[in-house]
Amino acid sequence: MPVPPPIDDAVADSVPARAAPSFSPLYQQIKALILRSLQAGEWKPGEAIPSEMDLAARFRVSQGTVRKAIDELAAENLLVRRQGKGTFVATHSEQQVRYRFLKLVPDSGGRDEAGSAERTILECRRTRASAEVARALGLHTSDAVIQVRRVLSFAGEPTILEDLWLPGTAFKGLTAEQMADYQGPTYAMFEIEFGVRMVRAEEKLRAVAADAQQSELLNVPRGTPLLSVERIAYTYNDVPMELRRGLYRTDHRHYRNELS
Repeated sequence: MPVPPPIDDAVADSVPARAAPSFSPLYQQIKALILRSLQAGEWKPGEAIPSEMDLAARFRVSQGTVRKAIDELAAENLLVRRQGKGTFVATHSEQQVRYRFLKLVPDSGGRDEAGSAERTILECRRTRASAEVARALGLHTSDAVIQVRRVLSFAGEPTILEDLWLPGTAFKGLTAEQMADYQGPTYAMFEIEFGVRMVRAEEKLRAVAADAQQSELLNVPRGTPLLSVERIAYTYNDVPMELRRGLYRTDHRHYRNELS
């Protein structure tokens, strides 16, 4: 893999324009180059990245500049610092972040974990992207996508009905068996099996009433209020890799988000 050109503290414009604009702060240019290496798979999820000293030598900048870039990447949950061990590529397999995109929690306290849910895969098939799906995933209409429909049940109670659309090229070979059998977070499986790491997501929430099919799958009366959550999940450099639409029962649970 080619090594990015060195950057001198005094010559910021030595960074290629496409990697980072010449007017951006130097630590942001270093952050962009580290992101490029993450996206290219130079360091895999869970693996250690080079030390700050080694990265400073690689990019020909001060260690403080590298530290500031890494601080931002750690704050964005892309890297994880471990005292006395170094800095590692964040992974959805990490206990403290493995279910950070699951916001539905029991009214009684505690937290449901998706890994403990019973997963019923209703559909997993390769199809062509509709105009709406293509627009959300940055694809062309009729590009291949993987479409998944599943129900997540907690303590035997159907709780979440989800439809997922994934780019067909990136997720080629995904099967219903993989989706059903993997016991950890689905996003961790995407990392391990397909090399795709979801790093952030945008969601839209609205209230809807269950139609006949939805009420049957979630075991609620027709017309029951449900929370509709539409999510677009992105990998590095804001590349959309998943469109997910979920319908959540909230009779015993609520959607909880922390704002800061």
